[in-house]
Amino acid sequence: MSPAIAAKEGGRQRRPGSHHHCLDVRSEVPPALALCGDGPAGGEAEALLPPEPETPTVRGPRGCRAELGSVLLLLALYVLQGIPLGLAGSVPLILQSKNASYTEQAFFSFVFWPFSLKLLWAPLVDAVYLRRFGRRKSWLVPTQYVLGLFMIYLSTQVDVLLGDGQGRGPDVVALTVTFFLFEFLAATQDIAVDGWALTMLSRENVGYASTCNSVGQTAGYFLGNVLFLALESASFCNKYLRFQPQPRGIVTLSDFLFFWGAVFLITTTLVALFKKENKELTPTKEETKGITDTYKLLFSIIKMPAVFTFCLLILTAKVGFSAADAVTGLKLVEEGVPKEHLALLAVPMVPLQIILPLIISKYTAGPQPLNTFYKAMPFRLLLGLEFAFLVWWTPKVRHEGGFPIYYYVVVLLSYALHQISLYSMYVAIMAFNAKVSDPLIGGTYMTLLNTVSNLGGNWPSTVALWLVDPLTVKECSGAQEQACGNALEAELTSSPKISTCRVVVPFCLNWREKLMVEAVDQCCILSSMWRL
Repeated sequence: MSPAIAAKEGGRQRRPGSHHHCLDVRSEVPPALALCGDGPAGGEAEALLPPEPETPTVRGPRGCRAELGSVLLLLALYVLQGIPLGLAGSVPLILQSKNASYTEQAFFSFVFWPFSLKLLWAPLVDAVYLRRFGRRKSWLVPTQYVLGLFMIYLSTQVDVLLGDGQGRGPDVVALTVTFFLFEFLAATQDIAVDGWALTMLSRENVGYASTCNSVGQTAGYFLGNVLFLALESASFCNKYLRFQPQPRGIVTLSDFLFFWGAVFLITTTLVALFKKENKELTPTKEETKGITDTYKLLFSIIKMPAVFTFCLLILTAKVGFSAADAVTGLKLVEEGVPKEHLALLAVPMVPLQIILPLIISKYTAGPQPLNTFYKAMPFRLLLGLEFAFLVWWTPKVRHEGGFPIYYYVVVLLSYALHQISLYSMYVAIMAFNAKVSDPLIGGTYMTLLNTVSNLGGNWPSTVALWLVDPLTVKECSGAQEQACGNALEAELTSSPKISTCRVVVPFCLNWREKLMVEAVDQCCILSSMWRL
């Protein structure tokens, strides 16, 4: 579906909470699911502690209210984490509305890769820190400061990068590099927050960390994607939020970036000054493997024949429906569906995304969780055909006022069915990964499998987007020998200002024609106005 919805599928997968270390990755679905795993937190470390004195001081369990401040801080940090993810998911829709090619969309899709590749630098974040300042704050504070400053600077440049008012199209290469760095910083912040979440709360309340993750990231993604696209749309604001129509939305991407950049700086300053890390943890409980040992362990796991075969399976399993998932939403925008309407489809899906894992987990809790994966795959492949029909049907129901209500009902039902098949496969894979992971190295083992699963969703989507333009044949209306091979030609031939009986000539005949000419490969497209 649309990147506003389906882009959440490509980048974030949460490993079960563990005290081994903070190598966490997220996966193809929104953070409405947090799994439990790895056994009791700190169990092995507790067993290695020396015996207590004869008259120990017994501290009773701490309730959630006693750590309400820490819970709210975690929630705020995860909300901030979701903002860059939501903004990155909204950019493909903005690019599509500006007639970016699918090759350019494919290039921009690399932005979603850092969350799938965190495993490459997570051991570094876990092992290198300033002891006085705090293990997690050593990475969290500078990373969030850089994110805030980066967002403020980007707010001054984003209009130029998107091509607004400059008479040129978006600079996709610069946008990709910029947002890739943006997501890299967000992924690094995610590693630090996930690690701190396990030690910020007491053992009795550590389960609230996954709740903060789920609620916070979902809220942040909603703010950065759905809310932004709605407030950025002039048509949405004029229809629902204004009494007098205006040519622009209530906010722009530049305004949005500046506001959240300031929020990042203020929040980070407060955390650096007032929040202290838990000093009561024993060194054994906080100890992690060295960087070299972690990478050696990962390599030894990959060399295992069964693991290698399974990795090949999940790296290629999503090829069959990657095109439908990655391209459908962009094609709908291309056919005239407002991008903010597609983004708002994510709202009624939130309850479904919360309930589905609870239902599906009953079927994946047995000895063969992959059976659910196999059974869901044919239905997801068939939904790809249904999405193709939806794209074909879209221009046929379009009218001057937009699209009828029943069209959006069909799109919403299609997306709901897509979510059921997607979550069935996702929960099954997560259950299988948890079942086969060696408990002695569960964190590293689970993280490796989740990383490979993430990559199995990212690379097919990128390739599918890259192949759309070469495999698409276009023909100009009224000029059958012309291919309309680029976005500008396609826009001109579909514009209502241009006659349906268009003529393409190899050069401009006189100055009158030059007044109305759009230069496309040294050709002049004659509109009906020229013949008045």
